[in-house]
Amino acid sequence: MDKDYQTIKYSIGFGVATITLNRPSSYNAFTVKMNQEIIRALKAASKDDSVRCIVLTGEGKAFCAGQDLSDVDEDTDHAEFLRSRYHPMMKVMKQTPKPIVAAINGTAAGAGMSLALAADFRIVQPKTKFISAFMSIGLLPDSGFLYVLPRMIGYAKALEVAVLGKPISGEEAVQYGLATEMIETEEWDEGVARFAGNLAAMPTKTFSLIKRYTMDGMHLPFDEVLEREAQAQRIAGMSSDHHEGMQAFKEKRQPKFTGN
Repeated sequence: MDKDYQTIKYSIGFGVATITLNRPSSYNAFTVKMNQEIIRALKAASKDDSVRCIVLTGEGKAFCAGQDLSDVDEDTDHAEFLRSRYHPMMKVMKQTPKPIVAAINGTAAGAGMSLALAADFRIVQPKTKFISAFMSIGLLPDSGFLYVLPRMIGYAKALEVAVLGKPISGEEAVQYGLATEMIETEEWDEGVARFAGNLAAMPTKTFSLIKRYTMDGMHLPFDEVLEREAQAQRIAGMSSDHHEGMQAFKEKRQPKFTGN
């Protein structure tokens, strides 16, 4: 456990770095310190060769209640607030080459929901609740929310979620395509570890290419996507993990990928 952090916990085990938002008395609401520490932890995990997967979760009953409103008043410049506090964090999430799993142990509200949306995979419990919450204080969903959510669940449902603010349960999140898997509460720790462990055992370099070009493919012309796909496949084809995968196939055994 890394003791250099004040608002999060950071630990590494079995190829998985776990970042736990650690302000349970405030339902893990964001402060400027927490934003900064999440960025620092994500960058550390990205650079650490022993880390093959990253899990984001919350301490206590909530995943993240969004922005701590005690940091905001009527004089706040909301544009600059986002540019300095949230945009850097969300950009690092998308730039991180390793798979990020949001293990949403409770409510993810406001910017906490945006954080979950920015992850590559979302694991939920039956008691999980996604709540947009922004409209209740006269603001629009931010931190990439309006970019990501329509691409996940479609325009009509995303608009409904953003405007009406109806909570989405864990079961509904799976039905909508918002979450990857629902794990029962009593099996939570084991289930999250299993899911993250499976990702950590995959060819990490190939994952980073898939993540990058899946995002590019949502806005680039088809011909350009095909060319980038060819370039990416060349990189993947030169990796040791590709060689290991081919050898394992020929030898009829499970591959042992190293992330190289």
